Amino acid sequence: MHQALPYQTWHKTTSVGLKERPIKISGTRENMKRVVKENAVVVICRRGCCMSHVVTRLLLGLGVNPTVKEIDEEDEVLVRGELERVGSTGGELSFPAVFIGGTWFGGLDRVMATHITGELNPILRQAGALWL
Repeated sequence: MHQALPYQTWHKTTSVGLKERPIKISGTRENMKRVVKENAVVVICRRGCCMSHVVTRLLLGLGVNPTVKEIDEEDEVLVRGELERVGSTGGELSFPAVFIGGTWFGGLDRVMATHITGELNPILRQAGALWL
């Protein structure tokens, strides 16, 4: 029988060559700015959030490979403050936070609304996230 791991011991990893390393999003403001500016689409979300899963699956279905950064509950306030300083949010930032082309785009509601109206694909093409 397999034994289930407690929720707190699970760490998401990304491939770096042959090694695996845990993702850690919190850090300096410059680090946060670099993550947002270097990637065409970034989704920053709470660990295990169902809404972030919906946003990520929608973007993957469109052919976009978003950078997904999961944060722990105890880091949420710090990360929210850093993200509000990185880009002008024009309102209160909520998770999942989607950044397209280096600027804050919105949350799940804005991504879904622009997808339904057909405006999301041109925005993603302009940001360099879609080629066709």
